Amino acid sequence: MRRVGIWAVGLCLLMGCRRAETPPAECVDSEQAPIAAPRSHLEPAHGSRHAPLPVCDARDGDPLFAARTHFDAGDYLAALSCASQAVALDLHDADAHAERGAALSALERFDEAKLAYARLFALDPDHVDGLLGAAHLYGVLLPGSRGNDHLAALYAERGMRLPPADSDTRARFALVSAIAHNDLGQPHRALERAEEALRLMPDHPEGLHERALAHFERSAFEAAARDFLRLLEDPVAAASAHHHLGLILERQPGASQQAAAYLERARTLAPAHFRHPVDVSPEAFQAAVDRILTALPDDMRADLEGIPIEVEEQPSEEDLLGDEPPLSPMILGLYRGPPLGVACPAEATDRPCRSIALYRRNLQRAASEREDLEKQIEVTLLHEVGHLRGEDDHELEARGLD
Repeated sequence: MRRVGIWAVGLCLLMGCRRAETPPAECVDSEQAPIAAPRSHLEPAHGSRHAPLPVCDARDGDPLFAARTHFDAGDYLAALSCASQAVALDLHDADAHAERGAALSALERFDEAKLAYARLFALDPDHVDGLLGAAHLYGVLLPGSRGNDHLAALYAERGMRLPPADSDTRARFALVSAIAHNDLGQPHRALERAEEALRLMPDHPEGLHERALAHFERSAFEAAARDFLRLLEDPVAAASAHHHLGLILERQPGASQQAAAYLERARTLAPAHFRHPVDVSPEAFQAAVDRILTALPDDMRADLEGIPIEVEEQPSEEDLLGDEPPLSPMILGLYRGPPLGVACPAEATDRPCRSIALYRRNLQRAASEREDLEKQIEVTLLHEVGHLRGEDDHELEARGLD
């Protein structure tokens, strides 16, 4: 599930799908440095074609300076016009390509923005503003995917490796890197970068949110809760904070009512991103698992012979903390044991040598409807069978089973 960022000054990304929402006016906070430019919308004139750009309003005669001035004023179409003129006057001007990429991103003309940044990096692979703009484009504005997140991380990390710029720029690189690594399922790296961002921008809500998410994904629930509690009144972060506090409390005995209240509040604050879990009974869930198992190919069913497939409510802390780094509490399933062909440990245990767990609550939350739930169960089961057969996560991801 994608999350929401806390971009100040005009761009407030929704916690749970941080990539495509126009912020409400109350998200504006002039006290926090913006990590991303505000966004506006430009409708194409004909299908995917855009209206011709207006003539650049460059009163001092310098279109690049005018592009920056218009961009800072929030007039992104004028900024694009002047940046495009600067490019036309000098095709090798890296600064002009960077300004053009930023304006196109702000106007949500993402395919053109990608090309603008590609041209920029062909001229100057270490252009600081371009790296930050491209990292933001791929890590925040474009739809979530491993490919986009990986590019965002690469651009942000390249920016981090350049000679130190001003502290604000370094903080922004660190923050985008934290976002990308959290979305890539690499919370240990995200935590390092979130800490770096907070060192340079103390108490910045986006930094707090990314640090809280990294702690949560590492199953460090007390540390995560401390940061999420600080965000309960934030106009943008509140929905995510309530949601994750609800998930944390769900794991505590006797806290089910309090957990439900937090989760319901998250759904009220951001209904498009925090839905009710798909409502199926434990019996119906088990019946779906049985149907999927019966439909598996003969060779898979043969490999699963004698291997328990257990439906559990949610992952235990023993399973989450059994490896380093710890597993995410939102995992959908888990294969326990050595792959086929590898001998089981000689010592006796109270568990079978090999088993597969499917986590009912997480699967119900990951699905949008009943049909999707069955698909999620099937993909999760195939993923765990892959581990049984000795495939690692990278191989499974390459087969579309991530």
